[in-house]
Amino acid sequence: MGTEKNETEFIRLPRLVSDGMVLQRNTKIKIWGWATADRPVTIQFLQTMYKTKTDSDGKWSVIIPEQEAGGPYCMEITVATRKITLRDILIGDVWVCAGQSNMQLSMERVKDKYSDIVAKADNNFIRQFVVPMRYNFKSPCDDLESGSWASVNRETILQFTATGYFFAKELYDKYQVPIGLICTAIGGSQVESWLSEESLRHFPAIFKEIAQLRDDQFIEKTQHEEEARDNRWHNILNSRDKGLQNHELPWYDENIDDSNWQIFELPDYWADDDSCRSHGVFWFRKEVTIPVSMVGISARIFMGRIVDNDTVYINGVLIGSTSYQYPPRKYDIPCDVLKEGKNTIAVRVINYRGKGGFIKDKPYQLLAGDQSIDLKGQWKFQIGTVMDMLPQTTFFQYKPLGLFNGMIAPLFYYSMKGVIWYQGESNTENPDSYKELFTQLIYGWRERWKKDEMPFLFVQLPNYFERENKSAVNKWPLLREAQLKTLEVPHTAMAVAIDLGEWNDLHPLNKQEVGKRLAAAAENLAYGDGDVVPMGPIYQCMEIHDNQIYLNFTNIGSGLYAKGGENLNNFEISGADGRCVSANARIEGDRVRVWSDFVKSPTAVRYAWKDNPENINFYNKEGLPATPFRTDPYESRVL
Repeated sequence: MGTEKNETEFIRLPRLVSDGMVLQRNTKIKIWGWATADRPVTIQFLQTMYKTKTDSDGKWSVIIPEQEAGGPYCMEITVATRKITLRDILIGDVWVCAGQSNMQLSMERVKDKYSDIVAKADNNFIRQFVVPMRYNFKSPCDDLESGSWASVNRETILQFTATGYFFAKELYDKYQVPIGLICTAIGGSQVESWLSEESLRHFPAIFKEIAQLRDDQFIEKTQHEEEARDNRWHNILNSRDKGLQNHELPWYDENIDDSNWQIFELPDYWADDDSCRSHGVFWFRKEVTIPVSMVGISARIFMGRIVDNDTVYINGVLIGSTSYQYPPRKYDIPCDVLKEGKNTIAVRVINYRGKGGFIKDKPYQLLAGDQSIDLKGQWKFQIGTVMDMLPQTTFFQYKPLGLFNGMIAPLFYYSMKGVIWYQGESNTENPDSYKELFTQLIYGWRERWKKDEMPFLFVQLPNYFERENKSAVNKWPLLREAQLKTLEVPHTAMAVAIDLGEWNDLHPLNKQEVGKRLAAAAENLAYGDGDVVPMGPIYQCMEIHDNQIYLNFTNIGSGLYAKGGENLNNFEISGADGRCVSANARIEGDRVRVWSDFVKSPTAVRYAWKDNPENINFYNKEGLPATPFRTDPYESRVL
């Protein structure tokens, strides 16, 4: 599909209305575009012709009546003498996949975990359109800057949102209906980035920021100054780096003498706190012995996760580099790099801010064929240079309103089934306002799509952080609670992920189970399958008898279940003073009994009220975990 025009005639379609698109079944379908003013428009689709005329601004639209699932089909759109033919159109269910990085995270990131699924991927009836990043603080955009529809195969699947793909696969396998995914997600974005101007007016403190954001000169000046600052910082860093000052023998060269370097036990941080010693360039070297059986074949090196920027060399050859801390370090090694006997691995790490280091409980190994060499343990360590912390960059895409105007507003004419949403990590520092912001988002989107009962399914934040970490106590539980309270909004459902996180990774890899849980919610809420339990147990009410509290739940399905034994983990109980202590908890019928010998007159209970609760084992018999909760507001009174 393309745009055709000459000096007197033109026709343009929105990016979404293109070859391979999936149209929403069983609802009115709007097809729209732009063309020369006051021209006749005809659409030929499924043996029916639809007619309209462009207005004085050249805008036009046609409503196609409800259609059953099917395809592929063709559509011919003619304006005056110009014609566009759209091919390979499917009719099925369209889901918007929105949020931040855990929705944006692609199958490329998890391909090692799901290698069999990637290798066998081939389904023309699951398709995706990726919305490009764009922000606009002045007005809603009427179209996207780029994008196209793609169906699933072994190559394209790597660009699919992982959460969205597994969600779509579950639905397609069950209903055999084409599924279209519109992925509009940006890593690091806050919920207010996705709210309309009308919705943001409910939050004066946030709304007042928009006036400054509408000043192009302010944005350009900020970006120019920060880019210049960052360039100066990197130029100074590189000029001071002792590891690069000897151009003939840099510290990544296999022949340098590192006998006087310090010893470093990898993985770990090289500074215990966020001190100036943590920022700058830091070099690491290790010698490994490679057997002849690992030489001359395909090989990879895994360097876990590194804070922040790394460049990896083997025998003086650049192998790979990553510029920020979150992606896993997985680099392919050319077949001619490894040699029999001694090989030298060198890693240059740049730390911008925070504690620099190699994250624990991640893979650090060299693989070739079916053999591996463990890279954990002693490395040589030397400081290239120490720097002041690099200040944070202003990410304007995270600011209020911008992503709504740039990445949501252009979608509103496109009919769809519902929304799946995975976001919240970037709002954990101020969780008190999240429920109201998120609620406004849901109602605002429904109003714009003119779909009051539009299913809105979202993922509750998973477990995260080191268990001894005290820097964010009660932040993530409060955000999860705000998400839980959002279920008060009609036609919503929540996929609980408190058992799917990783303490050392903001982007846990088990997106298949997240997709399955979202699909279960969709089957019940959006597809009307009452036999499907949509969520795990949700606290309803409690009764106090003597020194024990009995808890009642909804969404118990075919029964409450304690995985791995009779006792439930992660329950706490408190008395009138609000001081929580670890509690005993057991399932008794459809209730949970909670007690402690140390609390004689209990008043409240809470469950999994930590950033990263351990050994989650409270589920319903359908295998869906209970959501964390508390029965009282004593979040500040923590032992």
